[in-house]
Amino acid sequence: MRRVITFEGIDGTGKGTQMERLAAALKARGLRVACISFPMYDSFFGAQVGRYLTGRDGVRADEVDGKSMALWFALDRFEAFQKADYSGCDVLLINRYVLSNAVYQSIRDCDIGRPDLLDFVLETEHEHFHIPRPDRILLFDMDLDAAAQNVVKKGFRSYVGQGRDIYESIPAIQLRARRKYLEYAARLDNVSVIPCMAENGALKSIEDIGMLVDRAVEGLLFS
Repeated sequence: MRRVITFEGIDGTGKGTQMERLAAALKARGLRVACISFPMYDSFFGAQVGRYLTGRDGVRADEVDGKSMALWFALDRFEAFQKADYSGCDVLLINRYVLSNAVYQSIRDCDIGRPDLLDFVLETEHEHFHIPRPDRILLFDMDLDAAAQNVVKKGFRSYVGQGRDIYESIPAIQLRARRKYLEYAARLDNVSVIPCMAENGALKSIEDIGMLVDRAVEGLLFS
């Protein structure tokens, strides 16, 4: 595995769409590409994350201690990399990764006034579990209203059905998440912010956002 590129941002920013678009473009240029998304709701730990995100068992993700919740997400990734071998691909593209864990476990109502978990999550996932570090983090920054409309369009999802999960359904969490992503982007040296809104406030097209993605990874992959 030569490069790891991750797709981050609040819910509804088009991360999955842009990952699929970039994968097709890179394959057309002769690269071997693999794509994965987290959480993996069909895995042991991912299924537990799904239950927390829906509150299905009476325990909600926004009420669990931050470090404890972060561990469930980290263990889902740990299990995934234990079971799969990505050494044969040139580029691994990942929809939602370690950065999202740090963000969402730092901005819930129960986290207000507490230290954020960026350093804890990075140490846990990369140094303790040896989960691969990303070479480039693509952070999709989008207006909350536009992102919320995209969430509605997602349709049926195995872990939540036709509705929204707990994090998606609370606007205050999404607003804090957007701010925290941008805060972390300023603290990390491998983040490329992809602005998804035009100057007039309209959402950019998939093609225009894709051009920004291509520019962000060109030097990394084809220097």
